[in-house]
Amino acid sequence: MANDQPLTKEAILEAAEQVLRRYGPEKTSVVDVAKALQVSHGTLYRHFPSKAALREAVTERWLHRIGEPLQELANQLDGSAADRLRTWLQALIQSKRKHVIEDPEMFGMYSAVTLDAVEMIAEHVQHLIGQMTGIIADGVNVKEFRSGEPEAMARAIFFATTRFHHPAHAYEWSTSTIEQEFDLVWELILSGIRK
Repeated sequence: MANDQPLTKEAILEAAEQVLRRYGPEKTSVVDVAKALQVSHGTLYRHFPSKAALREAVTERWLHRIGEPLQELANQLDGSAADRLRTWLQALIQSKRKHVIEDPEMFGMYSAVTLDAVEMIAEHVQHLIGQMTGIIADGVNVKEFRSGEPEAMARAIFFATTRFHHPAHAYEWSTSTIEQEFDLVWELILSGIRK
């Protein structure tokens, strides 16, 4: 990027993401991002007050991209609510597993940020729970699922499946039994919510 073009937050985030992938989250500095943009690091601090704020913004953008396909699944109305909910959960799980393998630097940053950016991660989790809530509410409305508070049910299911999608458990995702273990948890969940 030539330094005669206007510098936008989006351009900074794009450059930061590329630099993070190149050097990794621990070795990347604001100076590295500024060099990639051909600007002074002080210029970046006008947009982001600290390295931590820049990392959080990059992570938030990355999480938004992960959430978009899940929202599309949540909005679909074809099939039973149980099938839709399982498809949504499996898409979340597969997305996280895919990023561990194909985008380890960004996944590593996401894992690190989850420890520091509690509010941002809470918003992300609430957004995901909201998507599940819609599916569960549909199931309750057509009497496929037992009556209850759909958001509370979604929250319980989200946390019951944490092992399969939370970055703290990424080391377990390549075990030979992980799919069977998810099936067991899913059957237990389904027996608890099905009417």
